[in-house]
Amino acid sequence: MATDPGPRYAVYFVPAADSDLYRFGSAVLEYDCYTGEPVRPPDEFAGDHDGWRKMTEEPRRYGFHATLKAPFHLSPTCGETQLVSAFQSFAGLRRGQANLSLAVQTLSGFAATVPERPDAAINALAADCTTIFDAFRAPLSPQERARRIASGLNQSQIENLNRWGYPYLFADFRFHMTLTSKIEMNRRERTLATLQAIFQRMCASSSVSIDRLALARQDQPAAAFRVLSHALLRSAD
Repeated sequence: MATDPGPRYAVYFVPAADSDLYRFGSAVLEYDCYTGEPVRPPDEFAGDHDGWRKMTEEPRRYGFHATLKAPFHLSPTCGETQLVSAFQSFAGLRRGQANLSLAVQTLSGFAATVPERPDAAINALAADCTTIFDAFRAPLSPQERARRIASGLNQSQIENLNRWGYPYLFADFRFHMTLTSKIEMNRRERTLATLQAIFQRMCASSSVSIDRLALARQDQPAAAFRVLSHALLRSAD
């Protein structure tokens, strides 16, 4: 009988709950990962709500976020209280702050909110989250490793997977806030146009400061992630 590995945790950037950007993303996904409650979808979904609901089903489980430390099970030597304490301490370290100008684009076939240009500060933050919180990560299961390998990884990504439990890190990292699963080619253009129109309508500004972190928890595989703890980042200024 398999042992229950327990909940999964992840370190995210989640915009402030009262921000235009969060209202946009949580409406598209129809889920608020701060409260765990459903959110009314944008009016633009009314003509094909079932189609949009299906297209956003997979990212809905994760909430509107950008991953900085990919989901992991806790090491048997660590507890949730220790993780939360380390998370809060990490947020208190002085560091350069990233300010990003965002746009809705397609990325590997799915729609996401992404920076218009790379930013060294956000890449450094993601690298720090990867390495520092790895002390709390249980080893990757053989089943999960096999699933990742089967998805098609290059040598660098396989090395990341073996060492850090996740392939898309460091040179392979790209900050993004997922809005859909992979979109069928014949509807990709109109889907993107609709999401861009919603973004322009709901967000007064396309810029965001990466000024906070969220520690999210998923109680079981079928459950949605929910913010367990959050903290403002301490600026180096």
